[in-house]
Amino acid sequence: MTGDHTVLVVDDEQAITDTYSELLDDRYTVEVANSGEQALATLSEGIDVVLLDRRMPGMSGDELLEEIRARGVDCRVVMITAVDPDTNIIGMKFDEYLVKPVSEQQLREVVERMLTRDHLDQQIQRMVNVASRLATLETKLDYEQLECSDEYDRLRSEFDSLRAEVTLPEETEDEYVHATIEKLDALLSERQ
Repeated sequence: MTGDHTVLVVDDEQAITDTYSELLDDRYTVEVANSGEQALATLSEGIDVVLLDRRMPGMSGDELLEEIRARGVDCRVVMITAVDPDTNIIGMKFDEYLVKPVSEQQLREVVERMLTRDHLDQQIQRMVNVASRLATLETKLDYEQLECSDEYDRLRSEFDSLRAEVTLPEETEDEYVHATIEKLDALLSERQ
């Protein structure tokens, strides 16, 4: 079975890519690669989440991560590795880091978190863009000018529509989502 989202599993151990694929293919379209080079050949804008091992012969997971970001591929990357994190991960641009072994539940939950973050980020980015334009107009124009501006009215309507569309979880254990919600709340309170 395939889903609306695509997950790329990258690990040099065939047993791991097979296992992760089996655990996820009931909900997602799953692509597998057993090397960094093979992953680059598979990589496309259609990939939503990459589950990436760090230690692989040839191109390492660290190098592949750098290449994914350098190419500007819009996907979430989760490092799933036997390498315990150290200060060497500080500059790495992954979205989450899990140490093997991971359970089926952990695997499914991390993919869902990545997809939730991606959707939430897109909604918030649109809202921030519109709110920023509104804030600029509100600081540069006086009340009478704003009242007479069709563009301002259009932006206000667009912002109100976006705000109504954004469904933020009331409670979340995902620290990233929690921090994002706090930023959005701060932005909204500044506008009022």
